[in-house]
Amino acid sequence: MMLDGPRSLRTLVAVALGAWAATVATPAQERLQIEESIIPCPAVGIPRYTAYRTAGPITIDGRLDDAAWQRAPRSSRYVDLVSAGPTIHDTRAAVLWDAETLYIGIWLEEPDIRGDLTERDDLIYNDNDAEIFIAGRDAYYEFEINALGTIYEVFFIWEEAYDGGGFAEVPELRRDHELVRPFNGVGLKNHPRGARIGSWAWDFPGISWGVDVDGTLNDATDRDRGWTVELAFPWAGMGLLARADGRALPPEDGDAWRIDFSRFNQYLEAPPAADTGGWAWSPHHVWDSHVPECFPYIEFSTRGLTTIAPDRQ
Repeated sequence: MMLDGPRSLRTLVAVALGAWAATVATPAQERLQIEESIIPCPAVGIPRYTAYRTAGPITIDGRLDDAAWQRAPRSSRYVDLVSAGPTIHDTRAAVLWDAETLYIGIWLEEPDIRGDLTERDDLIYNDNDAEIFIAGRDAYYEFEINALGTIYEVFFIWEEAYDGGGFAEVPELRRDHELVRPFNGVGLKNHPRGARIGSWAWDFPGISWGVDVDGTLNDATDRDRGWTVELAFPWAGMGLLARADGRALPPEDGDAWRIDFSRFNQYLEAPPAADTGGWAWSPHHVWDSHVPECFPYIEFSTRGLTTIAPDRQ
């Protein structure tokens, strides 16, 4: 290459420096790369689902026999939470919504339906259960239910967001509450956002739920078919989840929330199956439900259910 004086030399040096700079990650890019390497579920594999708007309120009785549930698209079959391998029993979920409420339905195949825990906020994960996690930007909510209809709730806040997010203004979320304590995950102890604060005192306002058992509960002398769960979460109760990024309540057309769907069993499929006992719509690839980056994307559509073909799964 021919250089025409000092100006051309400066141009060549500038171009070379620019090319070098393009290959060097900024501190922010390096942090993002580190965070992505820690999160166990690749972004390209996260399920996406469209939740359609229902014309009117749904009766919450656990039976999932409303016409809306017969038409609503169902999720893919749950897979093993850690390995993403197939599971011995079928589990699927569906989501609907209207101006007042988020509705969730869950179908759980189960040949021997059991439940022992009867007090609200018992450690329901010690029974066979179904679980839902609803994530906002700086906090997320955990809900568990067993076949008896006993529920367990916790509200988690990322420690880094607690002081600036106004969470201390809520009595049930104050650090000095006896049921508020630190939490650092289960199997993923080095989440990029750090530790959380959990409140076992907070209850979702206005929630309603129902369970229906297709079989005989706690009777091993026959073979059951399964159980269904029906949930209704009022949008008005999601203010603490929505406030950080100002998301609309109810959602606007095209808005997406991260919501996780799983079940945990007190039994394992016999070898050679590598059953961990935890199954989910979206695998986490770690024994930990508390990874919002692994939650499915639920996109809300203002299209009515009558505009789509009924789900035949």
